[in-house]
Amino acid sequence: MSEGQAEPGDPAWSLAASVLDGLDELTDVLVSVIGDQNPGYRLVDVVPRDDLWHSCHDNLRRVLQLIGHRDTGDIGDTEDFYDAARDTGRRRAEQQLPVDDVLRSFRLGGRLVWQALTEQARAGGKVDNEAMLDLATRVWEVVDAISAQVAQAYHATERGMVRADEQRRASLWEGLLQGRAADTGFAYEAARTLRLPISGRYVVVAAAGPGDADADFAEPLGSALESLGSPSAWQSRADVLVGLVALPGRDVAGVVAAVGSVLAVPAGVSLVVDGLAAVHAAYRQAVLAMRTVPPGRSEVVCLAERLPEALLLSSPELTDSLLQNWLRGLLDLGGDERGLLLETLSTWVRTGGSATRSAQVLHCHRNTVLNRIHRIEGLIEQRLTGGDLSLELALVVRALPFLPPPRVP
Repeated sequence: MSEGQAEPGDPAWSLAASVLDGLDELTDVLVSVIGDQNPGYRLVDVVPRDDLWHSCHDNLRRVLQLIGHRDTGDIGDTEDFYDAARDTGRRRAEQQLPVDDVLRSFRLGGRLVWQALTEQARAGGKVDNEAMLDLATRVWEVVDAISAQVAQAYHATERGMVRADEQRRASLWEGLLQGRAADTGFAYEAARTLRLPISGRYVVVAAAGPGDADADFAEPLGSALESLGSPSAWQSRADVLVGLVALPGRDVAGVVAAVGSVLAVPAGVSLVVDGLAAVHAAYRQAVLAMRTVPPGRSEVVCLAERLPEALLLSSPELTDSLLQNWLRGLLDLGGDERGLLLETLSTWVRTGGSATRSAQVLHCHRNTVLNRIHRIEGLIEQRLTGGDLSLELALVVRALPFLPPPRVP
């Protein structure tokens, strides 16, 4: 026994020292017991037998040393005795053996140590009931302390591995969204990590950051899409939630419905692209589609159905010029009149310049619609009646939801 151990007259010291003399044989027994009574080691099969033997050997030695150790009340006096436990906790976490199986082995080891100590006491004629009760308490205190160190090291390593995995996933996502999947090796690594096919049809979903920052939407979104046969992966990125959705078919409408069933925020779905190499382009499309959702509304939209709005948003300078050319006088209005006339203009264009159908939509008389249209013609100095409506005007109407608020008089 080393410095800090109890005196040779101490029963705990002498018994622990005697058991230590047969440490190799005791280790063989513990390895066999673990194989028989802890099936997790067999089922998971991640711990090599040589690793298990040396781990049992080192931890049994430390347990016996702690049992025979003189308690000075100084925590630092026993710190070195926990090195084997911490090493075991770290290795088992890296091997991904469930922590419950690890701790079960330490309980089996504790039971075996107690059995060896009692057999040694009987063999030496040193059985004293009171002393043995004290020893039993000491044995399980040591096993509990060792187990706590194992669990602490295991969970610390596990947290580090989770952080490393999250950082790796985040790095892969950034690479995908920056176009690095054009490199076949990177694409294979991303597909393997995200558990998605490297080829085939994809869409990207971009959703405004959901309001509950602590909520995890990846699982319900994944489940909703999986029911369509579309595996997906999700990543939070700044204030945007990004989804990569595989499409065995071309059911983009199903993707829209599935995402909308989970998220109540503005979201956009890209055009269908081929393979992971095109994900970066699809991401830009999805963000652009998301931006076409008018302020104050929460819906999921497809870029394919919002191409005019997307084109307008892609070129704000041209959009502003178009609005000014067509709506200059109307946009100068303030108050309720501006909103009323813009709504009338939008309805007029959507109905192809029909006063009757516009009146039905706006719930007013057709003469009221015509009066408003004449008022608009005077403000914008453009004819809206008596001919076909221009393509430019149709684009202007598409841009109306994105107009800035009216000026305050």
